[in-house]
Amino acid sequence: MFETVTPPEPDKIIRLMGMFAADARTDKVDLGVGVYRSPAGTTPVMEAVKEAEHRIWAAQESKTYVGLRGDLGFLDAMRRLILGESVPADRVAGAGTPGGTGAVRQVLETVHRLNPQATVWISDPTWPNHPAIIDHLGQKRQSYRYYDATTGGIDRAGMMADLAGAGRGDLILLHGCCHNPTGADLLPDDWQEIAALCARTGAIPFVDMAYQGFGAGLEADAAGVRLLAAGLPEVLIAASCSKNFGLYRERVGTVLIVTEAKAAAEGVLAGMNRQNFAFPPDHGARVVQEILGDEALGALWRGELEGMRRAMEGNRRALAVALRAATGSDRFGFLAAHRGMFSLIGATPAQVDRLREDHGIYLVGDGRMNVAGLTPETIPRVARALAEALA
Repeated sequence: MFETVTPPEPDKIIRLMGMFAADARTDKVDLGVGVYRSPAGTTPVMEAVKEAEHRIWAAQESKTYVGLRGDLGFLDAMRRLILGESVPADRVAGAGTPGGTGAVRQVLETVHRLNPQATVWISDPTWPNHPAIIDHLGQKRQSYRYYDATTGGIDRAGMMADLAGAGRGDLILLHGCCHNPTGADLLPDDWQEIAALCARTGAIPFVDMAYQGFGAGLEADAAGVRLLAAGLPEVLIAASCSKNFGLYRERVGTVLIVTEAKAAAEGVLAGMNRQNFAFPPDHGARVVQEILGDEALGALWRGELEGMRRAMEGNRRALAVALRAATGSDRFGFLAAHRGMFSLIGATPAQVDRLREDHGIYLVGDGRMNVAGLTPETIPRVARALAEALA
């Protein structure tokens, strides 16, 4: 059956991981793979997670199945974390999924089944899994302008002009805080304008969230999606706990749907889960529930998360300063204004190759850099290499 099959092109990030692992240089720097790294260059298990796992191990007496939508306590904890008091609980349906990508897939497939004519509007740029899933499902998609490479910010006029073409029932895929690979976030006024557009056109916002707490703090980072939930009849959310809880390989994801038809939405989500993977993973979800449901553990986790946020902020400022010194200009000043783990540095594929081959510095081919991969020791060398390669 497979003898004549041409294997698909490997995912560029997975390919980069393999290249980095095979590189024998001891001073190599991984700025490509999207995981948080501590100042020591590790991706540690958070102390709150360790304590939660210990408590679960001590108390849990069964590994039997939970419901098709996952643990209801976990879903309620995620609703409160993401949506707060912006919308009543009886308007929010939820389901657990295998990670954030699993949540994206469930949302897109659900919409395709319920409304096959819907177009999915995705930002340019976006993450590769977005168009890949949309195309696999056979959905229609359209790009909208997002990033202004000249300023390192958002092309607001272009974005709103393109989104004006979205029709009733179309999905507008939006990036939550720190989520767009460019590092440029929507501002409060942008969320307001998009909410007004959706109210006017009948398009449905679909927010992909994986980095709550990495931008300006847990509450501030949720302000945009809460604004949409409070003012629109329907909002779709795919959320991941990989980054802000450090539960990468536990695959902890959630679909939340703000709707007036909660029971119907829950039935659809349960059916979709049953068809695709039956029961969602439970261990990581139980860890999150334990943390969010305990005052002391929650405080410990929030403190650790704030430390991660501040470390990335510090890396951004330090790199911008080092690049200013190396280039004699503010060409890279936008890096300090971006939020979260990622930024596009404006490198061509050839320049990215040169950084890897000549300096052992690994970036994704489009010039996306993970600033969490920097350390105080590597920042000066990375700045010099960037200044040379991008001159």
